Amino acid sequence: MEVNTQDIAKIGALLNDKHKPLPERFRALFTLRNLGGDVAIQSISRCFQDPSALLKHEVAYCLGQMQDERAIPILVAVLEDGNQETIVRHEAGEALGAIGSQTVLPVLETYLKSEIPEISETCQLAIERIKWLNSAEYESGPMSDNPFSSVDPAPPSSHGSIDEAERKLLDENVSLLRDTGQCLSCSSALFRHEIAYVLGQMQNRVTVPALIKQLANKDEEGMVRHECAEALGSIAEKNCLEALKDFLRDSERVVRESCEVALDMFEYENSSEFQYADGLNKVTNTI
Repeated sequence: MEVNTQDIAKIGALLNDKHKPLPERFRALFTLRNLGGDVAIQSISRCFQDPSALLKHEVAYCLGQMQDERAIPILVAVLEDGNQETIVRHEAGEALGAIGSQTVLPVLETYLKSEIPEISETCQLAIERIKWLNSAEYESGPMSDNPFSSVDPAPPSSHGSIDEAERKLLDENVSLLRDTGQCLSCSSALFRHEIAYVLGQMQNRVTVPALIKQLANKDEEGMVRHECAEALGSIAEKNCLEALKDFLRDSERVVRESCEVALDMFEYENSSEFQYADGLNKVTNTI
């Protein structure tokens, strides 16, 4: 289906319509991410005025995945906005790292001293990623292929041993890294959140009990519980469905909304759709 500027604007209007169900708005968001371009970026960025922290978090994520430098001023403004939720500001910092421009290094370095750990740690990762992108190590060729079609917040580790990877993963004295993960109990909420994200990408049913346990933990940070819910939606096993329904009325909004979106993802994973945002026809038909 050929898409023109008017079509993109219509999808953007759906994304920004607060009266539409959140799953419909998410499909519109990921459709715009895949289409790209200035109109899509402007449509996506308007969502930073939305009351849903979950939606704003995903908006920042998508802008980073698009890797379009036109999104940099928008993301910097969100990172600097103390009125935005931590989960949103964190994702804006991570998105700046995903885009990878050295021009944002001074801004990121400023937030290394943030009193909010999730923001300071995110900026640390973003700085390291940008420096890696401009290093001889990167120039000599990617260290490994990413089978998940995502731009990750940190480069893959260069070691080849699973045992060594696990040792480093569980060692809180080393820098945060992104590889395979088997724990959700380290002290960093940011790291627990990233582990849940990776487990969702891996889509391995073995991880479901741990994800459900963390989703059910009312003492856990909302950004971690949210990521556990989305991971369960991606894995899409029967017991995932039951757990997600259990938390649709959770006291924390970001958890409730994550479960709502995860149930839509569960439906997609058990359907014949080519990809979650393949819903261009499905999205435009709702406008």
